[in-house]
Amino acid sequence: MSAGASHAADKLLRLGTLAPKNSLYHRQLLEVGEAWRAAQGEGAKYVVFPDGSQGGETELARRMRIGQLQGALLSVVGLHEIEPSISALQAMPLLFKNWDEVDYVREKMRPAMEKKFFDKGFVVLAWGDAGWVRFFSKEPAFRPDDYKKMKFFAWGGEADQQEIMKSLGYTPVPLETSDILPSVQTGMINVVPSTPYFALASQIYTMAPNMLEINWAPIVGALVVTKKAWDDMSPATQEVVRAAGEKAGAQIRNKARLEVEEAVEAMKKRGLTVNRPNAEQLREWSELADKLYPRIRGTLVPAETFDEVMRHLKTYRSSKAK
Repeated sequence: MSAGASHAADKLLRLGTLAPKNSLYHRQLLEVGEAWRAAQGEGAKYVVFPDGSQGGETELARRMRIGQLQGALLSVVGLHEIEPSISALQAMPLLFKNWDEVDYVREKMRPAMEKKFFDKGFVVLAWGDAGWVRFFSKEPAFRPDDYKKMKFFAWGGEADQQEIMKSLGYTPVPLETSDILPSVQTGMINVVPSTPYFALASQIYTMAPNMLEINWAPIVGALVVTKKAWDDMSPATQEVVRAAGEKAGAQIRNKARLEVEEAVEAMKKRGLTVNRPNAEQLREWSELADKLYPRIRGTLVPAETFDEVMRHLKTYRSSKAK
């Protein structure tokens, strides 16, 4: 590569995300890009591609590897393409009772997790989340068995998860995010696991107007940049970008959690029905989760990472019980 080409490369930062344009996540990416541009100096430009315009999360990971993107804000779906153990934070349903538990486990695992990403060629700039996954369906449903007659949206890249669902009697239909609405319209799927914020922004709730009120799993994400893009930055720029990333992560975590409740209220005003399971139905959901854990350990989540999460949770809960 010529000196001119290499100089051009360190003056352009391209970031991708599935997050909607003008959403909290998009705005935070713009702020990180702006911090990078200001620190990098004359001629530096950044572009943020929202709305999945660069493809789904698997595709975003691929584009970073081949240098078409320098970074991306990804959920665990995309992060798993880089480092599978990250699934531990999102693929264990009904495990976390609240955000404090999620925060505690993530922070405990963070240094080792960031080292794993670094070893794979990526630098983690921010950790965020996007609310709890709830089930949005065309017909009302309260218990696990109610969903066995329905067809679920599933992420195209998550074959192991689909196998587990099928083995328990559920029907996953692998699609890209952009296919959700037309597929609900045509009846190809009739239940969408989604955060309330995404269901509101993408209008899923207009087609699937029943929401089951259980916190199935948190959607956890991170902003990563390629090590190559990171190495192209001066130490001073790296410091500025790391600080901007930390700030963006805190903003995303704090505001996204508030937006969950706001989104539910907004959708209720426009026709969403919230279905709350009773104690007996909740017990059935807990039993389903207990059946899932042995199947998840060693497939969706590496066994040692699964055990580590359980250990941290046990420690946290026993400290709170005192």
